[in-house]
Amino acid sequence: MLSSLNADDETWSPSSTAPPTAKTPPPPPPKTADPRRAHAQAIKTLTTDRSVFNNLITLYSKSNLPSHALRLFRHHIPSPNVVSWTALISAFSLSSLSLLHFVSMLRHPTLPNHRTLSVLFKSCASLPSLSFGLQLHALSIKISLSTHPFTASALVNLYSKTHLPDHAMKVFDEIPKRDEVCYAAIVVGLAQNSRPVEALSYFSGMRKCGVGSTMYSVSGALRAAAGLAALEQCRIIHGHAVVTGFDSNVIVGTALIDGYGKCGLVTEARGVFDELRPEMSVIGWNAMMAGFAQQGDWNSVVELFGEMENTGLKPDEYSFLAILSSFHNAGFAGEAEQWLSRMRVDYGLEPSLEHYTCLVGAMSRAGRLEDGERIAMTMPFEPDAPVWRALLSSCAQHGNVEMAWTMAKRLLRFDPCDDSAYVIVANAFAGAGRWDEVKEVRKLMKDGRVRKKGGRSWIEVQGQVHVFLAADRRHEKTEEIYAKLTELIQEIGKLGYVPRWEEMLHEVGEREKQEALMYHSEKLALAFGLVSGAAPPGKPLRIVKNLRICRDCHEAFKYISRVVEREIIVRDVNRYHRFLDGSCNCKDFW
Repeated sequence: MLSSLNADDETWSPSSTAPPTAKTPPPPPPKTADPRRAHAQAIKTLTTDRSVFNNLITLYSKSNLPSHALRLFRHHIPSPNVVSWTALISAFSLSSLSLLHFVSMLRHPTLPNHRTLSVLFKSCASLPSLSFGLQLHALSIKISLSTHPFTASALVNLYSKTHLPDHAMKVFDEIPKRDEVCYAAIVVGLAQNSRPVEALSYFSGMRKCGVGSTMYSVSGALRAAAGLAALEQCRIIHGHAVVTGFDSNVIVGTALIDGYGKCGLVTEARGVFDELRPEMSVIGWNAMMAGFAQQGDWNSVVELFGEMENTGLKPDEYSFLAILSSFHNAGFAGEAEQWLSRMRVDYGLEPSLEHYTCLVGAMSRAGRLEDGERIAMTMPFEPDAPVWRALLSSCAQHGNVEMAWTMAKRLLRFDPCDDSAYVIVANAFAGAGRWDEVKEVRKLMKDGRVRKKGGRSWIEVQGQVHVFLAADRRHEKTEEIYAKLTELIQEIGKLGYVPRWEEMLHEVGEREKQEALMYHSEKLALAFGLVSGAAPPGKPLRIVKNLRICRDCHEAFKYISRVVEREIIVRDVNRYHRFLDGSCNCKDFW
């Protein structure tokens, strides 16, 4: 039967075996007190007040003494109510025992309240146990608690942690009265599931509804903006954090550092970092190092690493991942080897597959292809797709087409429909003038029904993100965009630009080839940025692409940076490219 008690207070009901005692219960012990002393005091006073024992269970739970909580529950609470059961379940929330205690609760029989379900959903998320969570969701619907903000926010968290963001959004949309905890759960959940546009939409809706922010909703929105490399969104949320006072919060500050770093503004990221430096944890230091690492600025990464050690903080695996990433992007193989060895010998940390991937990438980028392959074959992990893709890209870049074909075959074992493997190796064969092999690759793609993944590029204008596909004609300024792009192609042709035809993997006519290359998504985004005034004169244009920027666009952007006399920044799936005065900071290697 459903008890009339709730988790906020304990009122006697007919389900209780005895009315409240007339004796005044002892005052609750201080939070810092040893719960065993408080327990002894309760036994000495001969109290039978169930609320005292419920509080003691909670104290044992907070003191990480769950076995004591269970013993007290069994021996001192002959008739537990929903508060008693919830306290016990909370004590075991990080283990599957919480679910077993819940089953016992139902057999008692006692039905859960919104707090019980919230704890259980958190347990299912941490274990994880989606199947049990689905059953709990069904039960919450039956007892009309599924839309309670307390229950629903925990359910949103469960579906987010189990990578079911659509389920999380459905649960959220059914909540009649949403509070700041509900909004924080959906914003963070969507950001963690790589759904940044929806996350920012919910955050915007939260502000329009007048619901207050929390440090979690603000940091989640910043994570979403970082995923899009949406600089203006980062700045807007930063301003909101200042107004609400969250800018001094370390969690929000770390998210700001990450956001500005992923937008390529390491100077702004460093400014936030320096303001919060005394309170920064190793996570914040790692975020700052990662921002420099994306730019290949290994000097700043190593310098920060030393400063972090001087503060007494202990580097972790992510600290070394930032260092190795910086050497990878800079192409410094020897330094990457030394730091991987230091990680193991001097710091007692075992490198993960990601660390070895950075080493393989640094070696292959430096032209040490055989050494990179040797590391991949002898490291204590089974090489995954990113390892072989790093080697494949470097083999193609260095003109070792035979080795590139071998790496492509290894990469295709993981996914026979991986279009990037075919594209890179076909470009390598085309660059070597081996057109028969190019035709063979095209045939393999056709036989396997492999289609080149559609590229998407986006650019931010006045806080709004504009997304473009290849040959996209959906934008309201399509005519202006295409006219501007035609003008740019003519201008860079005068400077010596020649289209990279090897980017075309399918046999089409000369005109079709030209149009296919001309209307790539990043070129359309760039043209739109120029006609719409996306950035003031003297400020860089910023574009993000979901795939690796192709060689033709890369070549074109170098020339366009000369024509428009401004910096163009492109963040593709691999790294940042800064085009200025006809060159790129990647040195044509990515």
